[in-house]
Amino acid sequence: MTCGQRLSVTKGDETTGRQSMITAFYPGSFDPMTNGHLDVLVQSLNVAAKVIIGIGIHPGKKPLFSFDERAELIRRSLLETLPGRGGDISVVAFDNLVVDAARFHGATLLVRGLRDGTDLDYEMQMAGMNRQMAPDIQTLFLPAGTASRPITATLVRQIASMGGDVSAFVPAAVLTALKAKLDKEI
Repeated sequence: MTCGQRLSVTKGDETTGRQSMITAFYPGSFDPMTNGHLDVLVQSLNVAAKVIIGIGIHPGKKPLFSFDERAELIRRSLLETLPGRGGDISVVAFDNLVVDAARFHGATLLVRGLRDGTDLDYEMQMAGMNRQMAPDIQTLFLPAGTASRPITATLVRQIASMGGDVSAFVPAAVLTALKAKLDKEI
């Protein structure tokens, strides 16, 4: 390739070149999906043709939302934001190493969101370990937008459970589901 050649060309919704071959794996708990998660998901769809969202299942933890609920909220949140890209994602469960799950699903790119330097320190360690175990899978760090940086799913759950307003932190579908879920528990 010469200096003047481009790796990919984007025309509307049609993408050609390297991007059309890339499948990314975006792991997390997504309990619940936040605007920060959605921001990173949208960015990852600018890099990869397909994104597989891996919901980590931990037997020792009791999530607020079931796997099926989280998967549906992710799909609905993306459709609200990017209606034409719903077919470019899939949501799967995994309970093994992230690199093994990514490889199983044919991903060559591992997506990780960063909010701050603390995230970077932790994620660099993970990326190094993952690279040793799976040199064929690259890690891509995507920075959270300014408005999303303070958001964590844990804080969203805590604030919502105490009656606080989390509408600025989660997509509309998640807000509705959170209210319904917490109203049942009261």
